[in-house]
Amino acid sequence: MIDIDSETATAPLAGESLTRFFERDAIAVARDLLGCLFLADGIGGRIAETEAYFPDDEASHAFRGPTRRNGAMFGQPGNVYIYRIYGMHWCLNFVCTPGSAVLIRAIEPEIGTAAMTERRGTDSLTQLCSGPGKLCQALDIGIALNDRLLDREPFSLTPATPPELVTGKRIGITKNAEAPWRFGILGSRYLSKPFR
Repeated sequence: MIDIDSETATAPLAGESLTRFFERDAIAVARDLLGCLFLADGIGGRIAETEAYFPDDEASHAFRGPTRRNGAMFGQPGNVYIYRIYGMHWCLNFVCTPGSAVLIRAIEPEIGTAAMTERRGTDSLTQLCSGPGKLCQALDIGIALNDRLLDREPFSLTPATPPELVTGKRIGITKNAEAPWRFGILGSRYLSKPFR
């Protein structure tokens, strides 16, 4: 776990502090992201659920090396990698060491919930951002924001002391599906799916 002092816990990660936070093992980053405040254009909330991916992980987009599609995944630590699944949903990932990344699966909506509600077409707070596609729709995140650092507009990421968490298998994959690299805030009502 990275040390979070009172000064860095109130200021968004930027520059060297962003690099230090993300230039680590994806599992450590995935755990430490829980509870962090993530905003896109000033709208967002606390990260509630994450999944870790590695370059030698068959379930990862980086497994076969850099391509035009996954190039952002081999960018700097703290880079954003966005891709589409099922031809309709965007997914948001934060790059750690090159080729490894953390998928942001869910956030707890806190700031700008009216805008999120309008974008998602639901007023259920627990359904606004409880899944990768849902949170991208709620925060208006698409491919135009791919391959930029988290300390550049429209993004902001403020660290926090990680809360008590729960661990489980990743969701929606068939390869390396047994790896326990999914993490969530214990007891959160905003997860994409319950942990078993």
